[in-house]
Amino acid sequence: MNELRPDGDPGAPERLQKVLARAGLGSRRRCELLIEDGRVRIDGRVATLGDRVAPASASIEVDGVPVSVDPSLVHYLLNKPAGVVTTASDTHGRPTVLELVPAEPRVHPVGRLDLETEGLLLLTNDGLLTHRLTHPSFGVVKEYLAEVEGSPGRGAIRRLREGVDLEDGRTAPATVSLVAPNVVRLAIHEGRNRQVRRMCEAVGHPVRRLVRTRIGPLRDQALPPGAWRELDLDELRALERAVADAPRPAGGGRASDSGAGADGRGS
Repeated sequence: MNELRPDGDPGAPERLQKVLARAGLGSRRRCELLIEDGRVRIDGRVATLGDRVAPASASIEVDGVPVSVDPSLVHYLLNKPAGVVTTASDTHGRPTVLELVPAEPRVHPVGRLDLETEGLLLLTNDGLLTHRLTHPSFGVVKEYLAEVEGSPGRGAIRRLREGVDLEDGRTAPATVSLVAPNVVRLAIHEGRNRQVRRMCEAVGHPVRRLVRTRIGPLRDQALPPGAWRELDLDELRALERAVADAPRPAGGGRASDSGAGADGRGS
């Protein structure tokens, strides 16, 4: 949603400290201190007090972390229900995630979840954040609860933790725990096609139900299936920091087509 400046132009230059304060970096005085301490960069150069920026086009970093300051950017957290596809349209007439969020401004899903996979999905028109969340070199952790067939033993859990040999290579080590006799919690940072389902099947416990419960620092157990909300400023800043601080997988990692999420393309 464009926020008009005093001269009526949403892209008019403003004082940097005002832009940072509105983006949730603290009070205007605190933002002035960030600038004075050399912790802010504009388009690659160290900012100074008195700098003015156009929020819609400036590239701003604080402590090396790119921050979204364009007021036209939106960031939605959706609890995707089963039976909804993570695409803009579907040739089979199935409901899509874009039908569950506002039509304007137009957004796109960050990664994908399978048709029957449920849980948290981020949708945004923030291209830079989307790139950093989906590119394999950033490796942001996603967490899932998988209800599986049978009860995985210690050997199966150990294999999931250490890496499973799939047709497209061995998976990276994962954080895995058994939370019920047939429910496994997995946290992974790769983005291969249908990865969680394939990992569980490879150790002899096919998935019956799969729910994504966390994207980096984002959680929301109270968000009902099919419901969405906007990220608050603290969540957005935490997500930006998580992308900047995420471990880099050796060799650049892997990703499925079109920046698919850790559970990959829709089935």
